[in-house]
Amino acid sequence: MAILLDEKTKVIVQGITGKQGTFHARSMIDYRTKVVAGVTPGKGGQEHLGVPVYDSMKEAVEATQANASVIFIPARFAYSAALEAIDAGIKLLTVITEGVPVKDTAKIKQKAMMNDVIMIGPNCPGLITPEESKIGIIPGEICSKGNVGIVSRSGTLTYEIIQNLTINGLGQSTCVGLGGDPVKGIGFNECLTMFENDPQTKQIVLVGEIGGTGEQQAADLVKKEISKPVYAFIAGQTAPPGKQMGHAGAIVHGKSGTAKEKMRILSEVGITTVKTPSEIPTYILDTN
Repeated sequence: MAILLDEKTKVIVQGITGKQGTFHARSMIDYRTKVVAGVTPGKGGQEHLGVPVYDSMKEAVEATQANASVIFIPARFAYSAALEAIDAGIKLLTVITEGVPVKDTAKIKQKAMMNDVIMIGPNCPGLITPEESKIGIIPGEICSKGNVGIVSRSGTLTYEIIQNLTINGLGQSTCVGLGGDPVKGIGFNECLTMFENDPQTKQIVLVGEIGGTGEQQAADLVKKEISKPVYAFIAGQTAPPGKQMGHAGAIVHGKSGTAKEKMRILSEVGITTVKTPSEIPTYILDTN
């Protein structure tokens, strides 16, 4: 079954005629994602990459009954594009765009929650259910179908871990890139709960970073509600305090946000923590 998306998910690409939108929409289509429409104001009535283009999300949703949308739009327009998608009835909203102002993200998140919309991102690689569908920029060729669910704050590390799993014969159910901004849509806990309730997922990999408290909250949830094995890697183990590492949310203030502290907390609730991403397949194989 996997989580969040499958081969039936109908996707609209917002910004499909732009450079990034075109490149990644083509990749999604090549992966068999059901891209049913694109939206670019002023270009309605055209066809791009073999799909119809509409001027607005309202028109696109009414014509296609799409239930998911992905945003490849410059940061200054992402807020209005996201609200337009939510107002049109989209239920899975993925914001790939980097640099969206925190105040805009907070408002989008609030509206998404009020309308029961699952929001992924911003500043994220998106998500993929191998051999069924992908939304965003995760390379489909490194994925394989299986029973390991992945939820991650880091795009690049997600790719590395997926490839390591695939090489070692460990396929994935769904891989979700949450994004690295301090304010974002859903987090670890929502994905962990979905994986726990998904019959296909048998093991879960959590990829965290320094900064924030999402990993600590995940540890509390795992202790109380998650029965499936969880494996974790925390990036930034050598980061100096007060230094932002890569993502806007990856900055340590005091002791609580360090990789060492997070790994300690995760280990205490029975999560298997590793020092390098390449160790994850070995630990999963050893426990199965």
